[in-house]
Amino acid sequence: MIDRTQAGVATLRTLLLLFTGTLLVAVLVVSFVTSYGYFRTYVSEQLAGHAHDGATAVGLSLSNAIDARDPVAAASLIDAVFDSGRYLSVRYLNHDGEEVAGRTMTLADSRVPSWFRSVADLKLPVAEAEVVRGWSRLGKVQVVSNPGRAYTDLWRITVGLIASTAIIGGLGLFALFLLLKRTLRPLRALERQAKALGQRNFRQRVTVQSTREVNQVTAAINQMADDLGQLFEGQAKLIQHLRRMNNEDPVTGLASRSAFDQRLKVEVESEEKAAPGVLIFVKLAGFAGYNQAYGRVEADRVLLRAAEVINNFVASHVGSFAGRRTGAEFSVFVPGAMPADADIWCRDLVAELDGIYADLAAPLDTAVHAGLARTAEGLSVREVLAAADEALRLAQEQEESGCHLAEPDREGHHNLETWRVIIAQAIREQKLSLWLQPMVCEAQSQPVYHQVFSRIEGPEGPLKAGAFIHMAERFGLISDIDQLQLQRVLARLSERPDEPLAVSVGSASVASERFRQELLSRLEAAGPVVGQLWIGISEHTIHHHRTAVGLLVRALVRLGVPVLVDRFGVGGVPFSYLRNLSVQALRIDNSFIHDIDTHEDNRFYLESVVSIAHSRGVKVFATGVETAAEYSVLCKLGIDGAMGYHLGRPFAADHQQTGE
Repeated sequence: MIDRTQAGVATLRTLLLLFTGTLLVAVLVVSFVTSYGYFRTYVSEQLAGHAHDGATAVGLSLSNAIDARDPVAAASLIDAVFDSGRYLSVRYLNHDGEEVAGRTMTLADSRVPSWFRSVADLKLPVAEAEVVRGWSRLGKVQVVSNPGRAYTDLWRITVGLIASTAIIGGLGLFALFLLLKRTLRPLRALERQAKALGQRNFRQRVTVQSTREVNQVTAAINQMADDLGQLFEGQAKLIQHLRRMNNEDPVTGLASRSAFDQRLKVEVESEEKAAPGVLIFVKLAGFAGYNQAYGRVEADRVLLRAAEVINNFVASHVGSFAGRRTGAEFSVFVPGAMPADADIWCRDLVAELDGIYADLAAPLDTAVHAGLARTAEGLSVREVLAAADEALRLAQEQEESGCHLAEPDREGHHNLETWRVIIAQAIREQKLSLWLQPMVCEAQSQPVYHQVFSRIEGPEGPLKAGAFIHMAERFGLISDIDQLQLQRVLARLSERPDEPLAVSVGSASVASERFRQELLSRLEAAGPVVGQLWIGISEHTIHHHRTAVGLLVRALVRLGVPVLVDRFGVGGVPFSYLRNLSVQALRIDNSFIHDIDTHEDNRFYLESVVSIAHSRGVKVFATGVETAAEYSVLCKLGIDGAMGYHLGRPFAADHQQTGE
């Protein structure tokens, strides 16, 4: 990625090449000018010497060999000398300066360019010699040499100098370019490593060798990357430890009682996400006696085996979660479940737990009891917990293992088959509407994005996502819901590209290769507008489908689609694993935000998450903000955005948001 602030700024290699190259060219030019000047002077001196020799020779001949007083004889001698073509002028003058005999010609054209003759401009000195007879001075001879050969020699020498200068200069500049390229190669690697460190990728290394000074710098940068990587690993382990301490039971690894109740409150009471379902309380009878008889170590072993069975039960029911309440009492919430179905599943769970407990506790008498209570619109979490607790007490009145379902005669609005028909019909007729809720950032006036919730048409009117999503997951229809929602979202983005949106994708959808291919095809066809669409993937999905999530995230990053980890904190994914995913944000689960103004452990945990995430360039968002006190704490912790009924209620996408 190009840094626009550095646009137009010359690179170090360019500056060095320009400076050194200019210096080299200057040296060569000076050398050429000096050599040219030397050769020009040499040729001029040769030309003057030749003229002087010619004048002396003619003067002697007229003085001794020929009677210079005879004009015919003198003319014959001068003609013989002039016809050699080596002189421009040969003249014999008497005492009065009158020409007795002489020959003159102009400079003939040669292969030397006229412009070069003008530039060279060789001086044509007139050489003179006295003509005497005895003691009598008869006159003088004036000779001017022909510079044609001199110009030719000087031209040939000049061409040679230019050619050699150009060759030497070109080879020198090329060698300089190669040398600088090799010497400065580690700088490009250092730049890539610096960008990787900025993205908290500490595995990037510089292996290119160069000069000693550059090698020392690369070694220091590599060591810094190692140190930062170890620091980040330590922070990641710390945050995992904090999450386990605050939200997990230390013996079983299930959610702690407070963490379970907070999450249950979100599932039951949240206006938008409230999901119908069944709460199950399970208790191993006589566990106190077993603990006293066999000791704490064996008692913990029983609890671990029971937790394994409950975890397997949760894994087989999408969206379910479990926790340990106290002693040998456990709680399980199954969203989207009908009481009749939950009663059958609970009896199977009790039977399995009873078998394991009886084997480990033999010969003591054992039993396993369970109480079930359904959630319903208008019921508070306290009422649901009380109903489940009462159902468990009634089950315990029987000595044998068994379950008791509170209010078994009330099945809710619809049975399973009715739900299947409602959801399938909504998909077939595309009766899905979008509702938006703003993600607010204190530092900016406009929302970071709007979270998209889907609603489908039911017999009694629109059904919120919490009411049907878990059913859709159970029936294998969630991929169709997600595709339909994505189609509507992209259509809205094409109309309003300046209003970012965020959608959450179901676990089964992410696991489906067909869905992933269709999703990527739609996004690619949508063009640059997809940069305004946040794709949310729950931490639970990352935990159970890591390969599929990795493939999807890498493809989304290539398309420029920002990715956020939804419901962060409850999925059990090690924070260190997230550094291998190019995610742009984390969205903290509601259960950590509820009453955060009075919950010091969650506040400290969230502060640690914000610190580590920001150090990696990852944003942190919060959901479920319902009070001004909660939002105030979040702002002090440096949260990048928050969402909740205190900050803005959901509104229909095809209507303007009201002030409520």
